[in-house]
Amino acid sequence: MSIRTSAKAGLSRLTALIEAGGPEIAVVRNELQFADLTGKAVTERFGSPLYLYSERILRRRCQEVANFLSYRPFVANYSCKANTNVALLKIAHSEGLHADAMSPGEIMLLREAGFATNQIFYVGNNVDDAELLYAITAGVTISVDSLAQLERLGRLNPGGKVAVRINPGIGDGHHQKVVTGGADSKFGVYYTQVDEIKRIANQYLLQIVGLNQHIGSNFLNGETYLASVERMLEIALKFDDLDFIDFGGGFGIPYTSEQSRLDITSLGDQVSEMLERWVTQYGKRITAQIEPGRYVVAECGVLLITVHALKETPERIFIGTDGGFNVLVRPTMYDAYHEIVNTRLAQSPPEIEAYITGNICESGDLLAQRRPMPKPKEQDVLAVLDAGAYGFSMSSNYNARLRPAEVLLTLNNELQLIRERDTLEDLLRHQIY
Repeated sequence: MSIRTSAKAGLSRLTALIEAGGPEIAVVRNELQFADLTGKAVTERFGSPLYLYSERILRRRCQEVANFLSYRPFVANYSCKANTNVALLKIAHSEGLHADAMSPGEIMLLREAGFATNQIFYVGNNVDDAELLYAITAGVTISVDSLAQLERLGRLNPGGKVAVRINPGIGDGHHQKVVTGGADSKFGVYYTQVDEIKRIANQYLLQIVGLNQHIGSNFLNGETYLASVERMLEIALKFDDLDFIDFGGGFGIPYTSEQSRLDITSLGDQVSEMLERWVTQYGKRITAQIEPGRYVVAECGVLLITVHALKETPERIFIGTDGGFNVLVRPTMYDAYHEIVNTRLAQSPPEIEAYITGNICESGDLLAQRRPMPKPKEQDVLAVLDAGAYGFSMSSNYNARLRPAEVLLTLNNELQLIRERDTLEDLLRHQIY
């Protein structure tokens, strides 16, 4: 089994953004512009830092995952933990995606965005009775990820339907903290425990209607994913009359120009071929599902931040910005790379090698290290690319900083506010003193 890489491999992330972003995103006289406004003008209008999302890119990625398999029946779920802004959820829903939820809050937000209960797949992890009862009452399909959780659900909803998250013993991902399969992972019932699953299900008269897996996040080579699909299909043969198998998400995007784009068309073709062979053995055309999150929203998002200080020490040049890890935690948490562009000098050659920092009182508050770039000035606006996934959704009020606003760059070349910026009064909300 092999996966082709995209012919677009090697593009700078800025070039990829402009190509995918259509006429709404452009470089004009060396300035990166959104809806014909410079980065500076956008932040003057909406404030800084600011999350900005391209509707065009989001819809394109939704359409790609919606057509991932030629095998039918097939459902593509958007794993909304990547970004739960309701305006973006509405776009995903309008493109025909269903959704994957991890909490009652995500179920509520998806319902608010128009998703029907039969379009929501709830995959909980180490949850209590109240959370399971919320999902049961909501009428969504529930997956449990341990034998203990299966038994808990059986006590709460005897005779009900349930899916089981399987750990296929295989994991992959861009960082150890995002690998969700294999013997070291907290997720899923290990694939060797099928007999225990059946015993508990029989005890509580539970009907196992589906199996799901997730091996990890942001893989760019599909070999491990295909191996996990093959194992899931082997495991599924041990269950009678399944309705669906969810093969998970984790499809990666190239955060750097050195990375090749995952060819999901080739990957989907091979999964479809495996499924067509498998159904002849199983004797039933079950529904195939996937649940990508990052792939859907990462590339549509840009984080705009403002330079407030330049500092030189004998060893380093620091560019101080308002883009602290309370706004984008991925570089601090995962050593993640994001291409960063000075919107005023978008295509200028590098002049310095700098450390780009935020305004949080932590030494680990670094967006980039030893990053070649043109020398900025104070008040320049930097664009952190590929920030649509796990950006705002992982933001916080650490240091009593305010979470940013979010703006949608529409197909009509307009900037639409889709979340207001926090206020100082929000920091007091819910406090009792």
